[in-house]
Amino acid sequence: MRSWARSTGHRRHAGAVPGYRRDAQKCATAHPGYTVVSQRMQPSFSIESAKNALRREGLVRRKALPPLLRTNAARAIAERPFPRVVKGATVSGFMPLKEEINPIPLMHGLSEAGARLALPVVRGRGKPLEMRAFAFGDALVPGIWGIREPKPEALQVLPDILLVPLIAFDRSGHRIGYGAGYYDLTITSLRAQKNVLAVGLAFADQEIAQVPATARDARLDLVLTEREIIDCRVG
Repeated sequence: MRSWARSTGHRRHAGAVPGYRRDAQKCATAHPGYTVVSQRMQPSFSIESAKNALRREGLVRRKALPPLLRTNAARAIAERPFPRVVKGATVSGFMPLKEEINPIPLMHGLSEAGARLALPVVRGRGKPLEMRAFAFGDALVPGIWGIREPKPEALQVLPDILLVPLIAFDRSGHRIGYGAGYYDLTITSLRAQKNVLAVGLAFADQEIAQVPATARDARLDLVLTEREIIDCRVG
């Protein structure tokens, strides 16, 4: 597969950071005494600059995907055998935002296979997501950004499997989201409490060669696309 990063001219390492010199010079102008650090040292703000550039490009690329491809991709993921036994497991899905791949067909299939479902609730900036029990037919209420979520009285649960939306991903399991870090915090928090499988859902065209990452970024275990199941734990 021709990766998006290669097709857009991005390098395979985090040191090649779009806009690095421009951002550094802005900082130097705004803050006398600021020292422009060599790009090879990869300061943290350069990683964020790279992620922001990939995020912008990823949103444009994802939005351009044809509607039929979107529908067929969601169906293909749902119809393929899930890579883990789900009977009796709690699976946290998500309600799709904007042009995200639709996880609802997969969630229906998992429920029919005996999984219990949950949905995430944003509790505030800098906090992990809260997972609340959900079943199809339950009434939902609008949460942050208008995303539908279970009512406050719904049971809070700790999922065994976490379905994760994304804007871009690589085969090592690193992903780019919207930048608030909710899923990184959530995956890290859940893994400190139990064994949880973090599964990214994506269109195949969202794959890039390498996502610039820091120690705070939580890796996915698997990524499911319409073309394949990618095991990020190997290699």
